[in-house]
Amino acid sequence: MTSAALRRCRAALIVFILGLIISGLTAFPLLAELRLLASILGIPETASPDAYTGLRFWIATVRLGLERSYGAYPWLAYGTDWLAFAHIVLAVFFIGPLVDPVRNRWVLVAGLISCGLVVPLALVAGAVRGIPLYWRLIDCLFGVVGAIPLVYCLRLTRPDGERV
Repeated sequence: MTSAALRRCRAALIVFILGLIISGLTAFPLLAELRLLASILGIPETASPDAYTGLRFWIATVRLGLERSYGAYPWLAYGTDWLAFAHIVLAVFFIGPLVDPVRNRWVLVAGLISCGLVVPLALVAGAVRGIPLYWRLIDCLFGVVGAIPLVYCLRLTRPDGERV
């Protein structure tokens, strides 16, 4: 691997790692984020989700659900705290490829497989949980967008003649 290719691979991995960390950190303050998003969308704090359609309905519904569940069962937020922590832990695994992408190519492959598995999980589990299709497609984008830097790094680290 040339030094220029190594620099490009490291830059792509830094973007990927930061994406994992940022998406993880946003899982901690879910209710505050939903309240802010509802405010931006012009949904009053006391508004019923039934007064809206589309995205505004969904945001009002999720905000109400979080307010009610956190109010009655605040420990439920602990589950999303672990989700946030898992994102940060996953980011740590990509330090190996950041240091030596050729030697740790297997981590890139595992990450790419994981990105691919986001799509069926979002589509199937989201349908079972009643998540609107447009929101499931947004979730699918995380896997698709996350795969881009990993495929790029795999191409940069491939042995001669191997196809990615």
